[in-house]
Amino acid sequence: MQFKLVFNDPKSAARAGEIATDHGIIQTPIFMPVGTAGSVKGIHIQDISGDINAEIILGNTYHLYLRPGLNILKMAGGLHRFNGWNGPILTDSGGYQVYSLTDKRKLNREGVVFQSHIDGSKHHFSPERVIDIQRAIGADIMMAFDECTPYPCDYNYAATSLEITHHWLDRCMDQMKATEPVYGYSQSLFPIVQGSTYRDLRVKSAEYIAGKDADGNAIGGLSVGEPHEDMYEMTDLVCRILPKDKPRYLMGVGTPANILESIALGVDMFDCVMPTRNGRNGMLFTSEGIINIKNEKWKDDFSPIDMNGSSYVDSQYSKAYLRHLIVSKEILGAMIASQHNLAFYLWLVKQAREHILAGDFASWKNVMVDKVSQRL
Repeated sequence: MQFKLVFNDPKSAARAGEIATDHGIIQTPIFMPVGTAGSVKGIHIQDISGDINAEIILGNTYHLYLRPGLNILKMAGGLHRFNGWNGPILTDSGGYQVYSLTDKRKLNREGVVFQSHIDGSKHHFSPERVIDIQRAIGADIMMAFDECTPYPCDYNYAATSLEITHHWLDRCMDQMKATEPVYGYSQSLFPIVQGSTYRDLRVKSAEYIAGKDADGNAIGGLSVGEPHEDMYEMTDLVCRILPKDKPRYLMGVGTPANILESIALGVDMFDCVMPTRNGRNGMLFTSEGIINIKNEKWKDDFSPIDMNGSSYVDSQYSKAYLRHLIVSKEILGAMIASQHNLAFYLWLVKQAREHILAGDFASWKNVMVDKVSQRL
């Protein structure tokens, strides 16, 4: 994997770049649709690269390991061939799922023993095992095994967790060196900065990870309930330490405003389930603000979902029609809303890139953050 820094915004830390993988070029800043179990919920693969205009998608190590399982994925020739996506794929490490299974797992320096949420069966993830699983899935970008700390988090717990995450990272990197890609194309490993909302721990982690000279670096453990101000403070702190010549990935973030503010701090890559999860429940993100399509006010509004976003909105669907589908619990409604939201997120980061290249990102961002945050 190669990263080329194309342009730095003169009035912020925002930057435009290009990530080259064996499955294609990714122009940054970029948003990555989440395909937890090998599919982005409610979206056809051809639409992800078509109307949505995505350049990379995510797969989830925990979920793909449990179902369909590594044997099926290997027989298929990896996730790319299994789901028909020909572009780059990033897989998380399963660390966040381990974090969410607090009552079903036991964690120590060796790894994690957990119970499947599907059938209660017991499984063991070690750093080495997680690398082997991601090799078998066939991701272009793999994440190091980490523990995502909760918020709020006791300082001593956060410090101990950080030490374990760094220990696991070293083992992940050793396993990467000791193994080869399964399907003949290159794979990269991203370490993950942790440390909760404690400045000294974040600095310690960022400095440790910066010294690893990985192909890229991730910022984890944020957007887990902390105030947005804390998230921005930690992101800014870490971005000032992580290498400028490597892509920076802020995991699990977030709202359109979160993404724009984080781009201004120097983040290049984002993912979040919000576009599809909220879309299925009738929340639409647009260039003018947030719409709850279930509200009565949209019942007889026959205008397109986003009047100013003709470049990414399928104009044949009106607000009134989409409201009808969502209120009637028609599957098509959830599909249209999900596709719209994902297309909007991709449109937004591509607009951000254009304004970075034009040198007016900072002023554009300030206007857009107010717009995309308001309720319509």
